[in-house]
Amino acid sequence: MLNHMNRKIIGRKKECERLDECMNADQAQLVIVYGRRRVGKTYLINEYFENRFAFKITGSYGQPKEVQLKIFDTSLSRQNGVNKLNSKDWFEAFNSLRDYLETLDTNEKQVIFFDEMPWLDTQKSSFLAAFEWLWNDWASTRRNLIFIVCGSATSWMDEKIANNKGGLFNRQTCKLFIKPFSLNEVEEYLQSKNIEWSRYDIVQCYMIMGGIPYYLSLLNSKLSLSQNIDALFFTDRGELSDEFEHLYRTLFTNSASYIKVVESLSKKKGGLTRDELLKSTGRQTGGELSVILKNLELSGFIRISNFFNKKKKNALYQLCDYYTSFYFKFIKDNYGKDEHYWSNAVDNPAKRTWEGLVFEQICRDHVTSIKKKLGISGVLSEESSWYVRGDTEIQGAQIDLLISRRDHVTNLCEIKFSTGEYSIDKDYDLKLRNKVEAFRRDTNYKGTIQLVMITTFGLKKNQYSSLIQNQIVLDDLFIS
Repeated sequence: MLNHMNRKIIGRKKECERLDECMNADQAQLVIVYGRRRVGKTYLINEYFENRFAFKITGSYGQPKEVQLKIFDTSLSRQNGVNKLNSKDWFEAFNSLRDYLETLDTNEKQVIFFDEMPWLDTQKSSFLAAFEWLWNDWASTRRNLIFIVCGSATSWMDEKIANNKGGLFNRQTCKLFIKPFSLNEVEEYLQSKNIEWSRYDIVQCYMIMGGIPYYLSLLNSKLSLSQNIDALFFTDRGELSDEFEHLYRTLFTNSASYIKVVESLSKKKGGLTRDELLKSTGRQTGGELSVILKNLELSGFIRISNFFNKKKKNALYQLCDYYTSFYFKFIKDNYGKDEHYWSNAVDNPAKRTWEGLVFEQICRDHVTSIKKKLGISGVLSEESSWYVRGDTEIQGAQIDLLISRRDHVTNLCEIKFSTGEYSIDKDYDLKLRNKVEAFRRDTNYKGTIQLVMITTFGLKKNQYSSLIQNQIVLDDLFIS
């Protein structure tokens, strides 16, 4: 039996509960684990099962079928203690795995873990066909088997396993999409590493690394945040200095096309429509772009942002991977020029502007926490954005986050990142009032509008602050 009390897992409560259900199920389980590279998929499975597997294999990036089969045979030989295997193809390899698993105790749960499975499926290798045969012909009938397939190539996992139209159609019993840590989980993780930073620093760290556990694991508790960023990203041979190319190359075939799309998106804070992306990337047809956008969304690199009361065809594609945004803004053209670039950029106006924009994204990613603070967790709602171009009747305006609620209330969220209390002056007060009026006139909205101010340290009380019905501060984004 697994001693679940010994797990060293930060967050992932829902994922562990689903794995508990799989362990307690009275039928074979095909569990799909996928998500962005570096997000902690392998760590979760290894820790949950305490590295106790009936069989485990990890695919090797970019290697041919012969090498992948060699890795499989070596792993199986070590597991079963028999003579060296020499599988000629994947059907023979999986048959050897079946023979071995049949020797194990049927009264005990047997967990098989295929990590980085997409890398095993090399061109013309018949890997997937052999796996389908193993599962459908035998494994699915074994009540004690838990088969876990994991991969960072999310598009492959989605097409070949999760939404397989062939032999694996509707065969999976559990899908776990592993998301980056929330701010609350990042704080817990840093504390486990004896890093005691203020929440202001944690938010700044999140702007660069997001909630990616691998990046966070490289932080040095003896260094300040700025010193850490310099050491990891800007020094010669820093541990994350070459991360960008490696990240996209290992995730996507024809990675240059994907990089071109995310670079275009990085230049437009509000995002781009599909037609604008076609124009900016120089593509003549939209078929390839559709595939790229789907795969980037599946992998968590971009999001589709809908406009209030607009058709989805008018949606914007926005870059939402923090590291990618940081790379294009600061690393790409600055690497190697100044090893203390980030420490020296403390009062850089460009950095301050960037912080304000990325803080808006952090708020969008923590809408659940915002709703809890507003006391509307139980109210059905939809998040969107809105803008209107000015004309003779309506002044141009934009709102980056709206929470449209089923109780006929819409929260218009204004987001400001600052080093202290934020003060509303006469000009900004007028701007806010114009926004509300423009929104009503443009959308013909008849419900209640509530202005919500999201700031780092709250509003400074003055003659204009009473316009705001609700306040959210930085600490509220850490609500779990």
